[in-house]
Formats: sequence, structure tokens, C-alpha cells
Amino acid sequence: MGQMNHNKKKYKSHGGHGTYAMMVLCLLAVCMALPAHAQKNGRKGDEKVYLDHADELKFDQYAMPGIQVLKGNVRFRYQDTQLSCDSAHFNQEKNTFRAFGHVRMKKAGGITLTCQRARYDGRMELVQARQNVVLSQPGRTLTCDSLDYNTNINFARYFGGNGGRLVSGKNSVVSMKGEYYMNSHQAYFHDDVVMKSEKYTIETDNLQYNTHTEEAHVTGPSVIKGKNGEVVHTNDGYYYAKTDRMELTGRSTMTSKERDVEGDNLTYSTVTGESEGHGNVKVVDKVGNRTVTGEHLKYNEKTRKGFGEGKVVYVDMKNKNSLIAEYVNYTDSAAIAYGEPLMKEFSEKDTLYVRSDTIRMKSFFLNTDSVYREAYCYNNVRAYRRDVQAVCGLLVLNSKDSCLTMKLDPIVWSDNRQLTGDSIRAYLNDSTVREAYVYGNAMSIETVNDGKHYNQVAAKEMRAFFEKGKMRRSEAIGNVLSVYFPEEEKDSSLIGLNYLETDTLRMYLTPERKLQKIWVSKPVGTLYPMTQIPPGKEKLPAFAWYDYVRPIDQYDLRRRVGKGDNKPLERRVVLNRPPRQLIGSPQQQTKPKATDE
Repeated sequence: MGQMNHNKKKYKSHGGHGTYAMMVLCLLAVCMALPAHAQKNGRKGDEKVYLDHADELKFDQYAMPGIQVLKGNVRFRYQDTQLSCDSAHFNQEKNTFRAFGHVRMKKAGGITLTCQRARYDGRMELVQARQNVVLSQPGRTLTCDSLDYNTNINFARYFGGNGGRLVSGKNSVVSMKGEYYMNSHQAYFHDDVVMKSEKYTIETDNLQYNTHTEEAHVTGPSVIKGKNGEVVHTNDGYYYAKTDRMELTGRSTMTSKERDVEGDNLTYSTVTGESEGHGNVKVVDKVGNRTVTGEHLKYNEKTRKGFGEGKVVYVDMKNKNSLIAEYVNYTDSAAIAYGEPLMKEFSEKDTLYVRSDTIRMKSFFLNTDSVYREAYCYNNVRAYRRDVQAVCGLLVLNSKDSCLTMKLDPIVWSDNRQLTGDSIRAYLNDSTVREAYVYGNAMSIETVNDGKHYNQVAAKEMRAFFEKGKMRRSEAIGNVLSVYFPEEEKDSSLIGLNYLETDTLRMYLTPERKLQKIWVSKPVGTLYPMTQIPPGKEKLPAFAWYDYVRPIDQYDLRRRVGKGDNKPLERRVVLNRPPRQLIGSPQQQTKPKATDE
């Protein structure tokens, strides 16, 4: 039953001599039982409860069978646990007791529990604490209204009232219900859960949290709010408080003042500034006014560098352009795209589409009124806009003056005219071509109305000037050769072939593409009637009409054809996976191995 200090006890008589005699017999039984219980105390597996002290003891077999009523400085001990209270009801046979008033329990390992009332079952090793419950271990405190605590496995479960609150270091969790395994420091919270760390507040209905590792796992609709205004919505996510890192699975969204992110799997760390998304990811950069979507995206807000892989769509609304590719590296001022990327240049009336093997973009003088951008397109370049189409090996677009520079076998088409040369430069208006310059081996070919003949000019250099998309004036300079078919004004029938050799040729055309006037310098030429044209004179020696190469629309840019063959090229050797190059000079790039497509 328990050991008592008999010198300090004062027992009062209640209910006459019969009750007093019963008290004496009870006290005698207590004294006789002390040695046996004392011998068991401390043994491994000993589940007995021992009474160390009480100012007053009562026993009434008829009123409360088997119950000893204890009052005043009551102290119990069982195994490695000590408990004190103001009063208690002790059942020695069932090895249980009820404690009332200022209940305080101390257990090995620094575990303490305080409450207003509690019940202990020695066989189940279960403490049921109620009212103003506080369960503590070093560095961790749980407060609640109702708590069931298993002293054997150090497991606590709280419920009822206003729920509970667990504080661990600088982190805290409140919920209506919860379980806490003190040995493993693993906790489970349910219903109206709110977790707070230094940087985030988590609101959910189901939270798993480890007070040692500070790892939190939410399931079900959950909201994570940051102190800087960021908000996360997820149905399944992990938060690591020590590193301020989040891992979100299932469709999740992250919004902040700078950007919005959504995807099937997202990770984010405020320490490193790195964020990563997988599965139908979308990033809206509010500062840079751009949007990036793809299967896999990475971004570092400190270095402001990003990478996208798998059907990446990069849209820059500030500079009115976009990139669509399998792989895109980007910063605030630059972007590189691989895997047959497609670039779009938006305008109010038309859009320029450019596809090539690699596209590099670079912006200058950001956040100023003088900002402009250059785009470099390498290898197998094909471009389309309603008024102009082009193919070449290298294309450079400068937004400062809306200039397209093409090199490496460039060909440019506008309306019924084809331009070729060593390099071509075209200046664009919002929806039309403004000027075009051809340098080295320049040649212009234009179809005549009958569709069978071609007006041709070859020279060292050539210039063309347009109005509303129609060429109104052209200049050919240096070793000029010209084949021109003049037409009757009445029925547009061909008069003949005018062959001309000169040093400089200037032609002025009407909006209907008819020759208005011509100026030549020291010309040498001949006009042949249509029935007397010598064989081979209808075309200049360098004549080549590449209509089969010309892109017919924006969907025709993937087609690959060669200048010497009017059939599509055979499947070529392509890069299996482009390297994740840094944005910099071409010398910084490494050449990957090639595999068959």
C-alpha cells in the first residue's frame, strides 16, 4: 500500500467508535504491508504504486470499497516516476489512484506533467490528466485541457476543450487534437492546426511534426504563409524549419510579391534562394513581367538564374517575345534555348517566328528607357512573318532598330521577290519590311505575272526600300547584270526581254509593282522580243529559285530542306541532350556527343 511517516500523521475520528476502530485496523494493515512493498520497489518491471506521504488518510469500506482517501502533501512513486498532489483516492488492489489539486508528476529524462486532476492505472501505465495540463521535456512543452499519457512508451494524446499547444524551441503548433511520441519526438496534429516558425505559418487539418529534426508534413488542403507575404497552397507538403525548405507534392501553388509558381512537385529554400518544380510547372515573374512554363523548372532568386526542361515556353511580356524549346537557361537579361527552339517576336499587327538549333537572347540597359535586346539564332534558321520569310545559318535580331541580319547562305522572300547574297540585312516596321540590304554576290529575283518568267538583278551590293510591304525603289551597285521583262500596260502581256549590264542600277516601281522609271550608269544592253530570246538568256548565270525552301507559314519552320535539293532532307544526326550551358560566350560552351535521332 505504501510507506508513511507515522510521526507526522494526525488521524481524525469520523462516525463514532466503530469508524475509529476501523481506522486503527487500516493503519495497522498499512504498517504491516510496508516491508513487502518496499522490497519490490525498484525491481525491473515493478508496476506497483507506492505511497510515500500523506498528511491524512481515510478508509471507509462501506462508502468507498477498496479506496483509501489521502489528503495533504500526498506523494506517490511508481517505477521511475514521482507524483504529488493535494489529495488522492488510492486503490491498492487495482493499483490505481485518482489525484486532485496541484498534481505534479516527475519522470526520468526530465519529463514533467502538471494538471488539476489525474487518474493513473498501474497495469496499463496510463495517466489521464485533466484541466490545465502541461507536459514538458527539455526544450519542449505541451499544454492542453485533456491528456492521456502512457508512461511506458512515453506517448501522449490530447483532445477536447480548446485543443492543445506544443512549443519546441522557436516553433509552436496548436490544434484541436494531437498525439506526441516523446522518445522519437514525433507528433501528429489534427483539426484546425496552426504551426508557427520564425518565417512561416502553416494552417492545415493534418500535420506530422518532429520536434527534434523540425520536419513538418501536411496532408489535405493546407496554407503556408511567409512573413514576407508569400502564400503556399498544397495538399501534400514537407517543411523543414531548420533550413526553411519546402517540398510540395501534388498540385501546389506559391505566390509572392515577386512571382507566382504552380506545379505538381515544388521545392523552395529561403536560405539558398533555390526553387524547383516538376510536372506542368508555371512561373509568373511579376518583376520581370515574364512567364515560364515547362515540365521541369529551376530558379535561384539570389543569382536570378533559371533553367527549364521539357516543352518550355518562355514569354517576356516586357520585351514582347517568347521562346519555345526543350531546354532554356535564362537570367533577368539573357536566355539560351536548345532543342529546335522557336522564338516569337510580337508586334501589334504581326508576329515574327524564328526556329533554329540554338537561340541566344541578350538585353541591354535594363530598367531604362534605352533598353533593347539582341537575339542570335544559330544553324538551320527558318523565319516567317506574313510579309517576309527567311532561311540562313545565322540570324541576328536587334530590337533597337528592328534589324534582321542574316549570314551563311541567307535567303529572304517578300511577296513575289527573293533576295540572296553573302549577308542580308532587313529593317522591319511593326508589320512590314522597311528596308533591305544585300552584301556580296547579291541577287534579286521576282516572278512575273505569267508565273513563268523572272525579273532578275545581280550585283555586288543591293538595296531595296519598301512602302506598306511593297518594294518601291531598289538599287544595285557594282557589276550589275539585269534581266527584265517589260509588260504592256493594257493587258500586262510581256513585250520582251531587256538584258542590261551596268555599274549602277536604280529602279522605281508603282504600288502595283509596275516599273515607273529606271536609272542606269553607262549601260550596255539589248531588248529581245519574246519570240527572239536567245537560249539561256532568260536567266542569269547565278539564277536559283528556292521556292521549295521558303517557309509557307509558322507551322512550316520545322521542315528541313537544302538549297541543292527540292526534297526534304533525310533524318539527321542531332544532339541527344544539349548541355546545360552557362549564359556567356560560345567559348564557355562544351560540345556534347551526338547520337542518331
